[in-house]
Amino acid sequence: MVPTANLIGFAGQELARKLPKVLGIVLETFLGGIVEIILFVVLLSESKDNPNSPGLKGTTLVPVIRAAILGSILANLLLCLGFCFFVGGMTRHEQEFDEAVSEVGSGLLLVAGFGLLIPSAFFNSLSGAGFSTDFLESRTLTISRATSVILLVAFLIYVWFQMRSHHGIYDAVLEKDELRDHDRDKDLKKDKFTFTECIIAILLALTCVSMHAVFLVQQIEPIVERGVSDAFMGLILVPLVEKLAEHLTAIDEAHDNQMNFALAHVLGATIQTALFNSSLIVIIGWGISKGMVAAYYYPTPEKGDNNSENTTTGGASETTEAQAAAATTEAALRFLLRR
Repeated sequence: MVPTANLIGFAGQELARKLPKVLGIVLETFLGGIVEIILFVVLLSESKDNPNSPGLKGTTLVPVIRAAILGSILANLLLCLGFCFFVGGMTRHEQEFDEAVSEVGSGLLLVAGFGLLIPSAFFNSLSGAGFSTDFLESRTLTISRATSVILLVAFLIYVWFQMRSHHGIYDAVLEKDELRDHDRDKDLKKDKFTFTECIIAILLALTCVSMHAVFLVQQIEPIVERGVSDAFMGLILVPLVEKLAEHLTAIDEAHDNQMNFALAHVLGATIQTALFNSSLIVIIGWGISKGMVAAYYYPTPEKGDNNSENTTTGGASETTEAQAAAATTEAALRFLLRR
């Protein structure tokens, strides 16, 4: 999946150079996130009914999707952005970036953080009030779907802001960044894809990525059975696989002293994951009758539940693991809001 995702990133970058700057950045960011969308859709379609959540259908792989959403956000904001600052600062004492790119990105990340937190806060605040787990899960699912629609509208407004109402600001900022590129002369002399070759390469790479996503999802359960936790699969492994090519592109731009391009890729990818991808997968789950809830919680089995009477040692360890994963995701969300 990593080489095919890299091909999507390279072909998208070449296609972006043949389009207006702002449109090219938006298209390149979307193509980088389409790998994530394909993987989430395959995970959701392969998800089966969970006996611990009888009120929701097809939720066995939902914790992996939720952890992957959070892991992707953290990988962009911490790992990729940190590497951009580190690599860019290796050869120069200071780098500059425009406040328009950073302020819009930070404001939308705050909106996305509250959007992801509302369903979680609803469930966790009422979990000890005497309501049944099935009732809370069904209401949380409804709130999650409503929140996803609002976040999707917010993302469309953000795209409109970038491409139509304030595209002149971004055009001027990105044009200055192009002049700072130290390898610009070498890049202009290199052989490039034509427009048709870019389209063909993107289509072939998307086909391969879709097949690889199916193969990857089929191997998740055997990997988990060998002792690898769902939290590690979602928070660490899946984001690294799907985002590696996009991270390398942003790091290369930071190395070439194009910090606005790098920030646009990092923040744009994070905003797309938090506002668009997470909302889209909830709405897709709504359409195919899957209980995809964009909320970070762990439902505690009720005392009278038949499934919790005869609990084995393995079940207890799975419960402890899931509670630890829930605590990790909650702490990460709080950190994101503080950022």
